[in-house]
Amino acid sequence: MIFEISNEKRPSNYRLLSGGVTPRPIAWISTRSADGIDNLAPYSFFTVASCEPPVLMFTQVTPTDGLDKDTLRNLLETGECVVNIVSANLVEGMNQTSAGLAHTESEFSFANIEACNSHDVKAKSVMHSPIRYECKLREVQRIGELPAGGSVVMLDVVAVYVNDALWSDAGIDPLVLDTVGKLGGDFFSLTEQKIALKRP
Repeated sequence: MIFEISNEKRPSNYRLLSGGVTPRPIAWISTRSADGIDNLAPYSFFTVASCEPPVLMFTQVTPTDGLDKDTLRNLLETGECVVNIVSANLVEGMNQTSAGLAHTESEFSFANIEACNSHDVKAKSVMHSPIRYECKLREVQRIGELPAGGSVVMLDVVAVYVNDALWSDAGIDPLVLDTVGKLGGDFFSLTEQKIALKRP
């Protein structure tokens, strides 16, 4: 079956992209508004953009109202955020923070997520996240401002918290880090089963 994109409409394009590019890592991004409201929201269009300099990248898919979500609005106001990595024990709480709350409400309170102070930024961190990337806003590239369009957000990493149980001389232990991936629809993937393949 071939889908000619020029013949497809927005919902179909979203399903074709989000359903096939899987599993996707989840950036659970915490920000603080200029008014001091702590926001927390998951983004599954997320990856590493560069290691030197260390830069993370996520995409805001433009909502149906055409307005920025609170995360990007706060980033543009304050220039700071924390990318919290989601482990399996946090997945239900993470999902709760995808609720559409008012700008004046905090997802930390709504989903009963325990917060802690960050090291270098004012935005709060998710206390029980095993890895937390504290970031400053680098740039925003607007690809499409219509509903389902994308704004690519680049973040400079300024500090990284890693749970002691995950760290060794070899780096972060992938066998201990129990991360969650996003599949299409309402589905998530767990990393309980892992295989190791040596590069040729």
